[in-house]
Amino acid sequence: MKSVLTTLTLAGTLLCQFAYSQTSFKVIPLGVKGGTDESNLSAYMIAPQQHEAYVCLDAGTVHFGIEKAIQAKLLHGTASSVLKQQVKGFLISHGHLDHLAGMIINSPDDSTKHIYGLDYCLDILKDKYFTWKSWANFANEGDKPALGKYHYTTLAPGVEAPLENTEMQVTAYPLSHSNPYQSTAFLLRSEEAYLLYLGDTGPDSVEHSDKLHLLWQQAAPLLKAKKLKAIFIEVSFANEQADKQLFGHLTPHWLMSELQDLASLAGAETLKNFPVVITHMKPGGNREQIIQEQLKAYNPLHIKLIIPEQAKMLTF
Repeated sequence: MKSVLTTLTLAGTLLCQFAYSQTSFKVIPLGVKGGTDESNLSAYMIAPQQHEAYVCLDAGTVHFGIEKAIQAKLLHGTASSVLKQQVKGFLISHGHLDHLAGMIINSPDDSTKHIYGLDYCLDILKDKYFTWKSWANFANEGDKPALGKYHYTTLAPGVEAPLENTEMQVTAYPLSHSNPYQSTAFLLRSEEAYLLYLGDTGPDSVEHSDKLHLLWQQAAPLLKAKKLKAIFIEVSFANEQADKQLFGHLTPHWLMSELQDLASLAGAETLKNFPVVITHMKPGGNREQIIQEQLKAYNPLHIKLIIPEQAKMLTF
């Protein structure tokens, strides 16, 4: 009997180790919502599994989210030490406050690091936020004196770049967010594994754009090769929201329509049980509940829907 138990224990240990080895990324949501609650706005710490050097995908909520993650024993130390030592940089998708306010407010207590973004996003930070009229210029460019704590790193669309002091690389792609205003998708890579994070975006047909279709063309080969581990994409409103009042956002209907476009490029079978993380739901009445119900009610591709929660780790 003891021999059987030992064998089962060993088999279980090996199975757990195998499953762990297949996990490429860990993501700690610091904030997941799309407005009104300043303690829970879009921000996701991401690192390769078995590493503790993170970058932050957007930065709406930072300090409070880190504190919640420490309380959940996902991170250790103080919020200040985690921010200074473990967050190695920020990838900012666009210039709206619910995606960057936490970074700005915490900048006096932060350490030297990079802010990554496409040129139009970094220009907003230079011209509107890190200026001596609105805050203080903690960056290395813009209003004088430039304090140089943050270093702007301009990403070229479609060109992979290293994320300094981490084991990851990133490629940025433009998105349409209430055309002509733009947002960004970030494709992160760790070795041969990828994760795709989209900032705010509207559907191509409403935006009169092809930005999502072009992004899906890049993602489809990775999906077919099983190298893409997850997609983070917003659904801000319920289906009842009129197209003319989407303001560059998605509904459950439009999400599924866009994923059907991806399926046409990669094959519908590649999306079956594929993890799609729903970000940026806008609070208001029972809107979040309705969005979740609508997503579950119409899921023709049988994707694995994930609703992230603040300070609850996700692994892929």
